[in-house]
Amino acid sequence: MSVSVADKPADNNISSTLDTYLVGGAVRDQLLGREVTERDYLVVGATPQQMLELGFMPVGKDFPVFLHPKTKEEYALARTERKQGQGYTGFVCYADSDVTIEEDLKRRDLTVNAMAMSDSGEIIDPYNGQQDLNNKVLRHVSDAFVEDPLRVLRVARFAARYHQYGFSVAPQTLALMAEISASGELQQLTAERVWKEMQRSLDEENPEVFFLVLRQCGALKELFPELDILWGIPNPERWHPEICTGLHTMMVLAQAVKLSNKTSVRFASLCHDLGKGLTEEETLPSHPGHETSGLPLVEAVCQRFKIPNDCKRLALKVCEFHLMCHKAFEFGEHTILKLFNQLDTWRKPDEFEDFLLSCEADYKGRLGFEEKSYPQAAYLRAAAKAASAINAKAFVEQGLKGLEIKKAIDAARLTAIGEVKVKLTHTAPAHP
Repeated sequence: MSVSVADKPADNNISSTLDTYLVGGAVRDQLLGREVTERDYLVVGATPQQMLELGFMPVGKDFPVFLHPKTKEEYALARTERKQGQGYTGFVCYADSDVTIEEDLKRRDLTVNAMAMSDSGEIIDPYNGQQDLNNKVLRHVSDAFVEDPLRVLRVARFAARYHQYGFSVAPQTLALMAEISASGELQQLTAERVWKEMQRSLDEENPEVFFLVLRQCGALKELFPELDILWGIPNPERWHPEICTGLHTMMVLAQAVKLSNKTSVRFASLCHDLGKGLTEEETLPSHPGHETSGLPLVEAVCQRFKIPNDCKRLALKVCEFHLMCHKAFEFGEHTILKLFNQLDTWRKPDEFEDFLLSCEADYKGRLGFEEKSYPQAAYLRAAAKAASAINAKAFVEQGLKGLEIKKAIDAARLTAIGEVKVKLTHTAPAHP
């Protein structure tokens, strides 16, 4: 099969003397009709010395990868790999001029990623990637799949990315992912690598699929037990018709996608109910104090995966204060002002907005609540805006000093919050 070849940047014939192929994701996405944002090339029959003589710049530490001297795109020599040691770095690479394109493609993770395209547009597809594309199946290329634990996360990420096209993971591939999960090799993955795959998945349109696939193959229990344990833990049916806390969390994450494209909002939505995993059985389905009991769990997760500070800060705030947001109309002005202070609303207004979006996702992430309005956010947003407009300048001009100024600011902010509440005619539904 031939398809139109994406325009290759002019390279002044630098690479025209090489036997090169477009490979991997660029071929896959072009066949799917998706925008191709990054192109990687495979070079067959060449040596590192030839690449250097043509002006290519080496960047690969473990195997020969070069940057084109003009386009800066990646060109990798065809290679084979042999497992030696543990983890996703425990490989011995062989890259010489006798490695064939079929041998190189065989070491790749999924058949849909194991296709190449020649300069003329011919598709080299020795492992039936096009057939799996048509059948919307994510399938491993060979049994060597189990040698790299990172592939468990990659497949789950691809499942999230291509869920919108109807893709699913082949049962045989899922079985190999379960084998890797049970082997203990996932623990060899670095925190940075796990977070990179998680973060990229959170930025997809269906990030919940990433976590569902990981749970299906046993990887979520190994990597993120605080989240995995939530499945089967009940909530009060009156407030949570979906019952299951794990299902609720996935619904919240799906709502967060609709409300924000920020990783921090989506991660906070994912972690907001971790404390429910610690609820004593005799108190179920209620979860008293789950907000504060969840804080150490959020801390542990952020430390384990070396989560960026902005994601950690928001996740902790949403975990601790999401119920206060839901109950905003039930509180007096003093409590709302205290909440604003605890959220550092005055210095971090953008983060406060992200807090409101995360809480709205929590509210709507329940069966039958998906399209309901969330007036609590409108109230707190307007109250914070009115209170933020009050500063020390006017009180200094009145001659007040020190603690008197703070008391005057607080009093004025309380008045402003009260006025906003009076203006609003909405009432928020009660929340447990």
